[in-house]
Amino acid sequence: MATQQDLQDLIRLMTVTRKMPMLQAMTSIKALQAVDLRSIKQISEASLSTVQEALKDDKVARALQNACKAVIRRNATQSSSPPSGGGVLKRGSSISSTSPVSKRAKSDVFMTGPVEMTPQELEASLELPICTDEDTIKKTVIETNRAPLVLAFAVEMLRYTMPEQPLSSRLSLGQAVVSANSRSKAVSLGLDKGPSADQEGYGEGQPRVKVMGREVAVLKRSGYEWKGEERSGDEKKDRAGGSQATSATTASTLDPAPTPTATWSTSPPIIMKDSKFVARAIHLTSPSQRKYLMESLMHNHPELKSATHNAWAFRLKPPENANWLTQRTMREESFDDGETGCGDLMLKVMREAGAVDTLVVLTRWFGGAMLGPDRWRLMRNAVTSALGERMRKTGGSISLGGEALWGLDLEAMRKAQPGTTVGGYGSGKQLQPLTHVVGMHIHRPEAARSYLLRSFGKPSPPPADETATSPSKKKAVHKTAKVLEAEREENLGLLLGALRLLFDSWADHLDVAELDRRTWAWYCAIRPEVDSGPNGWGGKGSVKLVDLLKLRRGDQS
Repeated sequence: MATQQDLQDLIRLMTVTRKMPMLQAMTSIKALQAVDLRSIKQISEASLSTVQEALKDDKVARALQNACKAVIRRNATQSSSPPSGGGVLKRGSSISSTSPVSKRAKSDVFMTGPVEMTPQELEASLELPICTDEDTIKKTVIETNRAPLVLAFAVEMLRYTMPEQPLSSRLSLGQAVVSANSRSKAVSLGLDKGPSADQEGYGEGQPRVKVMGREVAVLKRSGYEWKGEERSGDEKKDRAGGSQATSATTASTLDPAPTPTATWSTSPPIIMKDSKFVARAIHLTSPSQRKYLMESLMHNHPELKSATHNAWAFRLKPPENANWLTQRTMREESFDDGETGCGDLMLKVMREAGAVDTLVVLTRWFGGAMLGPDRWRLMRNAVTSALGERMRKTGGSISLGGEALWGLDLEAMRKAQPGTTVGGYGSGKQLQPLTHVVGMHIHRPEAARSYLLRSFGKPSPPPADETATSPSKKKAVHKTAKVLEAEREENLGLLLGALRLLFDSWADHLDVAELDRRTWAWYCAIRPEVDSGPNGWGGKGSVKLVDLLKLRRGDQS
């Protein structure tokens, strides 16, 4: 009977030795388990036809079985004692730099079943390196081509412009931008021709988002719930955070005019790094009611007075008797109470939900640690929860934004149906746009992550001086594949760290649209120089990371 260790060994063989993306490996393992092949030993001893039947690909099946046989032969010739630093990798254990296990196998420790991963485990398996040490960044020069640099910019920027998106979505959306930019560039250079898949209608009917100035078609990942490091507070222990599902407050206790009892809908407390967020929503019919409603809330929950911030926002529909002489537009007001951008965010979420005649109060107790862009996601989640609770009570409908997304690979969709056209471009049979979910092609996050990890090397050293005498010549140092892989990963971490410092400096001073617009300009300012025309396609050049730091707010001359 196969053990958990057998499963981990098989995953490691597929993802490290065979260089197979994690999700593809998981799918293959599930297919192998269906024919009762659960370990490297069982696959090596099985008939090739059985493995081929499971994987539906003769070439892949043969390669996998040969790899399994090689592992068995190697183990048979090795000493029975484990190598230094070896041993069983257990769930939750760390992988140090001295471990013989490749960092690519790090996702093994996040497996909870034969092939299934929770959203938290999937996001952890896609984790990217990052280093924000300024001294090291200033001394670092990397060599790369332009496409992966666009991807790095997009992935890091989306932490700020779309903080509700998990890493898997940011990688997918970033790769969609790279794909669209690359094709546009290829057309402009004469390397490709004709309309794009998007122009031919393959993205028709799908929602779109703007990333670095380019609109990309997306697919909503319905039901995908990711919360990062946040946790929900205990309702009994966090009464100070307003964890009760509802709390009745009487506005008449402080309002001299008689008003009915007001009931607040309250979100569960959301906690991260000791910061706690709680949102409340209530019906509002007049701007003058806001003051009394908030005073009554503070009176009934005095612990709110000790909070670091009590931001609020409301939306009121125009009165029924509105005319040209009175206000006919939706009335909106907000107050940050020191929580930068909170009021605007609450109004945005309320607009997405279609919430009117509603007051929302968002309370935060600061825990002492800055949350970065996670702050926006936590605030959105708290407000969403409070509005959802209120609309359930009143029988209203709610359709909130902020869902996790995939970037659609429209070119792959077109290639899946060669010789056909959609939407009237070109010649051939007219087809309906491929807008159904089943069979839709998306940009896979594992592929985007792998692209980043292998794309940022060290600049090549200058050629040796041919006039120098032999004794003084420096011998060229040939680096092993393992050393080069480590260098590229380190460089990626420094690049992402420089981008993190850049975006951190501007995030509280620019709105989302302006940050998105400036990101492309920042990329253009530091991208590598390459030959113009077709000769420069895919060309590499050097990028000094100190130039990214010079773009920070306050560092520009």
